[in-house]
Amino acid sequence: MGSLTYDFSDETVIVTGGSSGIGREIARRFGAAGATVVVADVLEEPKDADESIPTHERIEDAGGRATFVETDVSDPDDVASVVEAAREFGGVDVMVNNAGIYRHGSLLETPVDEFDQVLAVNVRGVFAGCRAAAREMLAADDPGCIINTASISSEYAQLGHTMYDASKGAVMMLTRVAALELARFGIRVNAVAPGIIETTFGEETPDLEFDRTVDDRFIAGDAALPDPDDQAIETDIPIGRLGTPEDVASPYLFLATDDASYITGHLLYVDGGYQIL
Repeated sequence: MGSLTYDFSDETVIVTGGSSGIGREIARRFGAAGATVVVADVLEEPKDADESIPTHERIEDAGGRATFVETDVSDPDDVASVVEAAREFGGVDVMVNNAGIYRHGSLLETPVDEFDQVLAVNVRGVFAGCRAAAREMLAADDPGCIINTASISSEYAQLGHTMYDASKGAVMMLTRVAALELARFGIRVNAVAPGIIETTFGEETPDLEFDRTVDDRFIAGDAALPDPDDQAIETDIPIGRLGTPEDVASPYLFLATDDASYITGHLLYVDGGYQIL
């Protein structure tokens, strides 16, 4: 089958949570397509087991242009500062609100403060990113696009996912409302919903204290995830394998192109068919 080639020369892309996993691949792909990439994360060093070079350095080593800004997306002032930092490169054209955390817990056992911490990153971070980017685009009279990372958990309830499902459901609705409100200004807002992706996720976040962690191989945060070595995965995912960050990154680039100019408010599943079961 054929493949697409993207050109984001002269455009600036912010990727929150861009140091590791899906965010790292999104940032790398935009960099390879010619964009200046602002990597925003609480950590500069990648958590991926097979990576040691920070994302922005990896992009620069490949001939691209990138920078890193330490960012706690749960703090709206931090997010606004990242958007301001993009002015040095001409202002934000594409805002990817990808940063997120996962914690497992049922309705009966989840402490309120832990619930609040998950929503602070996963929901307030997306809200702050959408608001800051949209304000900057309007002030510059240069509408761009916003892409949020949602999840298969945005629409599917799962046992033990009180915090995560609630947060990703909120991301879906934030995306739709933002798309509705910003459409008249020419700003498109969409979301990508990854399925079960093999990557580093769920590890402790600096400055936040949690009692629980989840298997760090998976981005989607699904309870009772299939064992990668278990052949039963072929019945759990129609395509028959776990996804990779490379599988997920390309849709972000597509949604940022003129080819997607009539797409807004959309939740794009990238899950190997998981949602159709």
